[in-house]
Amino acid sequence: MPAVTVENPLALPRVAAPAGAHIRPVLTVATAPSGFEGEGFPVRRAFAGIPYQHLDPFIMMDQMGEVEYAPGEPKGTPWHPHRGFETVTYLIDGTFVHRDSHGGGGVINDGDTQWMTAGSGLLHIEAPPESLVMSGGLFHGLQLWVNLPKSDKMMAPRYQDIGGGQVKLLASADGGALLRLIAGDVDGRRGPGVTHTPITMMHVTVNPGAEVTLPWRADFNALAYALAGRGTAGAEGRPFHMGQAVVFGGGGTSPSSGAGSGGDAITIRADESQESRSPNFEVVLLGGLPIREPMMHYGPFVMNTHAELAQAVEDFQAGRLGTIPADAR
Repeated sequence: MPAVTVENPLALPRVAAPAGAHIRPVLTVATAPSGFEGEGFPVRRAFAGIPYQHLDPFIMMDQMGEVEYAPGEPKGTPWHPHRGFETVTYLIDGTFVHRDSHGGGGVINDGDTQWMTAGSGLLHIEAPPESLVMSGGLFHGLQLWVNLPKSDKMMAPRYQDIGGGQVKLLASADGGALLRLIAGDVDGRRGPGVTHTPITMMHVTVNPGAEVTLPWRADFNALAYALAGRGTAGAEGRPFHMGQAVVFGGGGTSPSSGAGSGGDAITIRADESQESRSPNFEVVLLGGLPIREPMMHYGPFVMNTHAELAQAVEDFQAGRLGTIPADAR
Protein backbone atom coordinates (compact mmCIF):
# COMPACT_ATOMS: atom_id res chain seq x y z
CA MET A 1 0.00 0.00 0.00
CA PRO A 2 2.45 2.68 -1.16
CA ALA A 3 0.22 5.72 -1.82
CA VAL A 4 2.53 8.64 -0.90
CA THR A 5 5.05 8.21 1.87
CA VAL A 6 8.26 9.63 3.33
CA GLU A 7 11.33 8.00 4.84
CA ASN A 8 11.30 10.12 7.99
CA PRO A 9 7.90 11.38 9.21
CA LEU A 10 9.71 13.22 12.03
CA ALA A 11 10.88 15.74 9.42
CA LEU A 12 7.26 16.70 8.63
CA PRO A 13 5.11 19.33 10.36
CA ARG A 14 3.41 17.72 13.35
CA VAL A 15 -0.18 18.07 14.47
CA ALA A 16 -1.78 17.29 17.79
CA ALA A 17 -4.91 18.16 19.70
CA PRO A 18 -4.39 20.78 22.41
CA ALA A 19 -4.08 19.72 26.03
CA GLY A 20 -7.48 19.24 27.59
CA ALA A 21 -9.23 18.59 24.28
CA HIS A 22 -12.48 16.63 24.55
CA ILE A 23 -12.02 13.30 22.76
CA ARG A 24 -15.14 12.24 20.90
CA PRO A 25 -16.70 8.94 21.94
CA VAL A 26 -17.47 6.16 19.48
CA LEU A 27 -21.17 5.79 18.67
CA THR A 28 -20.99 2.66 16.57
CA VAL A 29 -18.76 0.39 14.49
CA ALA A 30 -20.22 -1.04 11.26
CA THR A 31 -18.84 -3.81 9.04
CA ALA A 32 -18.91 -3.13 5.30
CA PRO A 33 -20.63 -5.77 3.16
CA SER A 34 -18.91 -6.89 -0.03
CA GLY A 35 -20.32 -6.64 -3.55
CA PHE A 36 -19.50 -5.78 -7.14
CA GLU A 37 -19.71 -2.50 -9.07
CA GLY A 38 -19.40 -1.36 -12.67
CA GLU A 39 -18.24 -4.16 -14.95
CA GLY A 40 -17.65 -6.44 -11.98
CA PHE A 41 -14.85 -5.09 -9.79
CA PRO A 42 -15.11 -6.03 -6.10
CA VAL A 43 -16.07 -3.36 -3.56
CA ARG A 44 -16.82 -3.00 0.13
CA ARG A 45 -19.74 -0.63 0.91
CA ALA A 46 -18.00 1.23 3.72
CA PHE A 47 -21.04 3.05 5.12
CA ALA A 48 -23.79 0.49 4.46
CA GLY A 49 -26.26 0.41 7.33
CA ILE A 50 -25.13 3.70 8.90
CA PRO A 51 -28.01 6.23 9.14
CA TYR A 52 -27.60 9.25 6.88
CA GLN A 53 -27.91 11.60 9.85
CA HIS A 54 -24.46 10.34 10.94
CA LEU A 55 -22.97 10.53 7.41
CA ASP A 56 -24.26 13.91 6.19
CA PRO A 57 -22.74 15.40 4.00
CA PHE A 58 -21.27 12.06 2.86
CA ILE A 59 -23.57 9.73 0.94
CA MET A 60 -21.56 6.56 0.42
CA MET A 61 -18.02 5.25 0.08
CA ASP A 62 -16.75 2.16 -1.72
CA GLN A 63 -13.42 0.50 -1.04
CA MET A 64 -12.44 -0.78 -4.50
CA GLY A 65 -10.37 -3.94 -4.13
CA GLU A 66 -7.76 -4.68 -2.82
CA VAL A 67 -7.50 -7.16 -5.70
CA GLU A 68 -4.63 -8.70 -7.66
CA TYR A 69 -5.81 -8.95 -11.28
CA ALA A 70 -4.53 -11.52 -13.72
CA PRO A 71 -3.88 -10.35 -17.31
CA GLY A 72 -7.18 -9.50 -19.00
CA GLU A 73 -9.10 -9.20 -15.72
CA PRO A 74 -8.96 -5.47 -14.75
CA LYS A 75 -12.38 -3.86 -14.94
CA GLY A 76 -13.92 -0.40 -14.70
CA THR A 77 -17.32 1.18 -15.25
CA PRO A 78 -19.23 1.86 -18.49
CA TRP A 79 -20.36 5.39 -19.36
CA HIS A 80 -22.95 6.53 -16.83
CA PRO A 81 -24.55 9.78 -15.61
CA HIS A 82 -24.35 11.75 -12.34
CA ARG A 83 -26.15 14.82 -11.00
CA GLY A 84 -26.28 16.66 -7.68
CA PHE A 85 -23.09 15.65 -5.85
CA GLU A 86 -19.31 15.16 -6.07
CA THR A 87 -17.33 11.94 -6.57
CA VAL A 88 -13.86 11.63 -5.06
CA THR A 89 -11.73 8.75 -6.36
CA TYR A 90 -8.55 8.11 -4.35
CA LEU A 91 -6.22 5.50 -5.78
CA ILE A 92 -3.80 3.68 -3.49
CA ASP A 93 -2.48 0.98 -5.85
CA GLY A 94 -2.85 0.72 -9.62
CA THR A 95 -3.96 3.04 -12.42
CA PHE A 96 -7.37 4.41 -13.40
CA VAL A 97 -8.45 6.62 -16.31
CA HIS A 98 -11.30 9.13 -15.99
CA ARG A 99 -13.12 10.83 -18.84
CA ASP A 100 -16.35 12.82 -18.86
CA SER A 101 -18.70 14.56 -21.27
CA HIS A 102 -17.79 17.99 -19.86
CA GLY A 103 -14.16 17.73 -21.00
CA GLY A 104 -12.66 16.61 -17.69
CA GLY A 105 -10.37 13.68 -17.40
CA GLY A 106 -6.99 12.28 -16.62
CA VAL A 107 -4.99 9.33 -15.40
CA ILE A 108 -4.43 8.68 -11.71
CA ASN A 109 -1.81 6.42 -10.17
CA ASP A 110 -0.69 5.51 -6.66
CA GLY A 111 -1.70 8.28 -4.25
CA ASP A 112 -3.55 10.44 -6.80
CA THR A 113 -7.12 11.72 -6.48
CA GLN A 114 -9.78 12.57 -9.07
CA TRP A 115 -12.39 15.01 -7.78
CA MET A 116 -15.43 15.38 -10.02
CA THR A 117 -18.21 17.82 -9.26
CA ALA A 118 -21.17 16.47 -11.21
CA GLY A 119 -23.38 19.47 -10.40
CA SER A 120 -26.08 19.89 -13.04
CA GLY A 121 -25.05 16.64 -14.66
CA LEU A 122 -22.64 14.87 -16.97
CA LEU A 123 -21.66 11.45 -18.25
CA HIS A 124 -18.38 9.85 -17.26
CA ILE A 125 -16.39 6.65 -17.39
CA GLU A 126 -13.67 5.17 -15.19
CA ALA A 127 -11.57 2.34 -16.53
CA PRO A 128 -8.13 0.78 -16.24
CA PRO A 129 -5.73 1.72 -19.05
CA GLU A 130 -5.12 -0.85 -21.77
CA SER A 131 -1.63 -1.51 -20.40
CA LEU A 132 -3.05 -2.62 -17.02
CA VAL A 133 -5.69 -4.76 -18.72
CA MET A 134 -2.94 -6.52 -20.66
CA SER A 135 -0.56 -7.00 -17.74
CA GLY A 136 -2.87 -7.34 -14.77
CA GLY A 137 -1.67 -6.15 -11.38
CA LEU A 138 -2.71 -4.79 -8.02
CA PHE A 139 -5.69 -2.44 -7.79
CA HIS A 140 -6.92 -0.70 -4.64
CA GLY A 141 -8.71 2.58 -4.04
CA LEU A 142 -11.72 4.44 -2.70
CA GLN A 143 -14.63 6.29 -4.20
CA LEU A 144 -16.45 8.73 -1.93
CA TRP A 145 -19.70 10.54 -2.74
CA VAL A 146 -20.09 14.00 -1.19
CA ASN A 147 -23.47 15.71 -1.26
CA LEU A 148 -23.99 19.25 -2.54
CA PRO A 149 -26.44 21.67 -0.93
CA LYS A 150 -29.56 22.56 -2.89
CA SER A 151 -28.01 25.90 -3.88
CA ASP A 152 -25.11 24.11 -5.66
CA LYS A 153 -26.79 21.04 -7.13
CA MET A 154 -27.24 22.61 -10.55
CA MET A 155 -23.84 24.30 -10.74
CA ALA A 156 -21.60 23.74 -13.75
CA PRO A 157 -19.59 20.49 -13.58
CA ARG A 158 -15.93 20.69 -12.59
CA TYR A 159 -12.97 18.29 -12.53
CA GLN A 160 -9.89 18.39 -10.28
CA ASP A 161 -6.82 16.22 -10.77
CA ILE A 162 -4.94 16.07 -7.46
CA GLY A 163 -1.55 14.42 -7.85
CA GLY A 164 -0.09 12.53 -4.93
CA GLY A 165 2.73 15.06 -4.79
CA GLN A 166 0.21 17.81 -4.01
CA VAL A 167 -1.16 16.08 -0.92
CA LYS A 168 -0.20 17.80 2.35
CA LEU A 169 2.01 15.45 4.36
CA LEU A 170 1.94 15.75 8.14
CA ALA A 171 2.94 13.67 11.15
CA SER A 172 1.37 12.97 14.52
CA ALA A 173 2.88 14.52 17.63
CA ASP A 174 5.42 11.71 18.18
CA GLY A 175 5.94 10.85 14.51
CA GLY A 176 4.21 7.49 14.88
CA ALA A 177 1.59 8.28 12.23
CA LEU A 178 1.83 9.71 8.73
CA LEU A 179 -1.10 11.90 7.63
CA ARG A 180 -1.91 12.51 3.97
CA LEU A 181 -4.31 15.46 3.96
CA ILE A 182 -6.27 15.41 0.69
CA ALA A 183 -8.92 18.05 1.44
CA GLY A 184 -9.91 20.36 4.24
CA ASP A 185 -7.69 21.45 7.08
CA VAL A 186 -6.34 20.15 10.36
CA ASP A 187 -4.49 22.26 12.92
CA GLY A 188 -4.16 25.11 10.40
CA ARG A 189 -2.72 22.96 7.58
CA ARG A 190 -4.81 22.65 4.43
CA GLY A 191 -5.07 19.94 1.79
CA PRO A 192 -5.20 20.68 -1.96
CA GLY A 193 -8.78 19.56 -2.69
CA VAL A 194 -11.26 22.39 -3.36
CA THR A 195 -14.61 21.49 -1.85
CA HIS A 196 -18.06 23.08 -2.14
CA THR A 197 -19.31 21.35 0.99
CA PRO A 198 -16.81 21.89 3.82
CA ILE A 199 -15.10 18.56 4.55
CA THR A 200 -11.83 17.05 5.73
CA MET A 201 -10.40 13.91 4.13
CA MET A 202 -7.12 12.22 5.00
CA HIS A 203 -5.39 8.85 4.72
CA VAL A 204 -3.50 8.00 7.92
CA THR A 205 -0.84 5.32 8.35
CA VAL A 206 -0.35 4.44 12.02
CA ASN A 207 2.68 2.41 13.13
CA PRO A 208 2.04 -0.62 15.36
CA GLY A 209 1.32 0.51 18.91
CA ALA A 210 1.20 4.21 17.96
CA GLU A 211 -1.66 6.58 18.71
CA VAL A 212 -2.78 9.73 16.91
CA THR A 213 -5.06 12.37 18.42
CA LEU A 214 -6.12 15.17 16.09
CA PRO A 215 -8.02 18.40 16.61
CA TRP A 216 -11.41 18.22 14.90
CA ARG A 217 -13.88 20.97 14.06
CA ALA A 218 -16.67 20.95 16.61
CA ASP A 219 -19.32 21.51 13.90
CA PHE A 220 -18.07 18.59 11.75
CA ASN A 221 -19.11 14.99 12.02
CA ALA A 222 -16.30 12.41 12.21
CA LEU A 223 -15.88 9.00 10.56
CA ALA A 224 -13.04 6.51 10.28
CA TYR A 225 -12.71 3.56 7.92
CA ALA A 226 -10.01 0.90 8.17
CA LEU A 227 -8.39 0.07 4.85
CA ALA A 228 -6.00 -2.45 6.38
CA GLY A 229 -4.86 -3.66 9.77
CA ARG A 230 -6.50 -3.29 13.14
CA GLY A 231 -6.66 -0.91 16.06
CA THR A 232 -9.00 1.06 18.27
CA ALA A 233 -10.93 4.33 18.19
CA GLY A 234 -11.86 6.83 20.88
CA ALA A 235 -10.57 7.23 24.40
CA GLU A 236 -12.56 4.11 25.31
CA GLY A 237 -10.49 2.01 22.87
CA ARG A 238 -13.30 0.61 20.70
CA PRO A 239 -11.79 -2.09 18.44
CA PHE A 240 -12.15 -1.92 14.65
CA HIS A 241 -10.32 -3.54 11.76
CA MET A 242 -10.07 -3.71 7.97
CA GLY A 243 -13.47 -3.26 6.36
CA GLN A 244 -15.07 -1.57 9.36
CA ALA A 245 -16.29 2.03 9.75
CA VAL A 246 -16.37 4.03 12.98
CA VAL A 247 -18.93 6.75 13.69
CA PHE A 248 -17.72 9.19 16.33
CA GLY A 249 -20.13 11.12 18.51
CA GLY A 250 -20.43 14.89 18.45
CA GLY A 251 -20.36 17.24 15.50
CA GLY A 252 -22.84 19.82 14.28
CA THR A 253 -25.05 22.10 16.29
CA SER A 254 -28.47 20.57 15.78
CA PRO A 255 -29.83 18.46 18.66
CA SER A 256 -31.64 16.36 16.05
CA SER A 257 -28.40 15.27 14.39
CA GLY A 258 -28.27 12.15 16.56
CA ALA A 259 -24.52 12.58 16.85
CA GLY A 260 -24.28 12.30 20.62
CA SER A 261 -22.10 14.45 22.83
CA GLY A 262 -19.71 16.98 21.37
CA GLY A 263 -15.93 16.97 21.18
CA ASP A 264 -13.08 18.79 19.51
CA ALA A 265 -10.63 15.90 18.96
CA ILE A 266 -10.59 12.31 17.69
CA THR A 267 -8.24 9.45 18.58
CA ILE A 268 -7.23 6.24 16.82
CA ARG A 269 -4.58 3.75 17.91
CA ALA A 270 -2.91 0.84 16.10
CA ASP A 271 -2.65 -2.54 17.77
CA GLU A 272 0.85 -3.67 18.71
CA SER A 273 0.49 -6.65 16.36
CA GLN A 274 -0.67 -6.16 12.75
CA GLU A 275 -1.43 -8.47 9.83
CA SER A 276 1.49 -9.82 7.81
CA ARG A 277 0.10 -8.34 4.59
CA SER A 278 -0.10 -4.86 6.10
CA PRO A 279 2.59 -3.83 8.58
CA ASN A 280 0.65 -0.71 9.65
CA PHE A 281 -2.90 0.34 10.48
CA GLU A 282 -4.28 2.18 7.41
CA VAL A 283 -7.28 4.43 8.08
CA VAL A 284 -9.25 7.04 6.16
CA LEU A 285 -10.57 9.87 8.36
CA LEU A 286 -13.51 11.95 7.16
CA GLY A 287 -15.37 14.92 8.59
CA GLY A 288 -17.87 17.32 7.14
CA LEU A 289 -20.32 20.09 7.89
CA PRO A 290 -23.80 18.54 7.79
CA ILE A 291 -26.03 20.07 5.11
CA ARG A 292 -29.26 19.11 6.90
CA GLU A 293 -31.47 19.20 3.84
CA PRO A 294 -33.68 16.40 2.51
CA MET A 295 -31.57 13.90 0.54
CA MET A 296 -33.12 11.71 -2.15
CA HIS A 297 -30.83 9.15 -3.78
CA TYR A 298 -31.72 7.14 -6.88
CA GLY A 299 -28.85 5.34 -8.61
CA PRO A 300 -26.40 7.96 -9.93
CA PHE A 301 -28.56 10.96 -8.93
CA VAL A 302 -28.69 12.72 -5.54
CA MET A 303 -31.28 15.46 -5.20
CA ASN A 304 -33.60 17.00 -2.59
CA THR A 305 -37.00 15.76 -3.81
CA HIS A 306 -38.54 12.86 -5.72
CA ALA A 307 -39.63 15.33 -8.39
CA GLU A 308 -36.01 16.44 -8.90
CA LEU A 309 -34.93 12.81 -9.21
CA ALA A 310 -37.62 12.21 -11.83
CA GLN A 311 -36.41 15.30 -13.71
CA ALA A 312 -32.82 14.03 -13.58
CA VAL A 313 -33.87 10.70 -15.09
CA GLU A 314 -35.88 12.49 -17.78
CA ASP A 315 -32.98 14.83 -18.59
CA PHE A 316 -30.60 11.87 -18.88
CA GLN A 317 -32.93 9.94 -21.16
CA ALA A 318 -33.38 13.05 -23.33
CA GLY A 319 -29.61 13.49 -23.67
CA ARG A 320 -29.48 16.72 -21.67
CA LEU A 321 -26.71 15.50 -19.32
CA GLY A 322 -24.21 15.34 -22.15
CA THR A 323 -23.15 12.97 -24.89
CA ILE A 324 -20.34 10.45 -25.13
CA PRO A 325 -17.46 11.99 -27.11
CA ALA A 326 -17.37 10.74 -30.68
CA ASP A 327 -13.88 9.26 -30.31
CA ALA A 328 -15.00 7.22 -27.28
CA ARG A 329 -18.00 5.48 -28.86
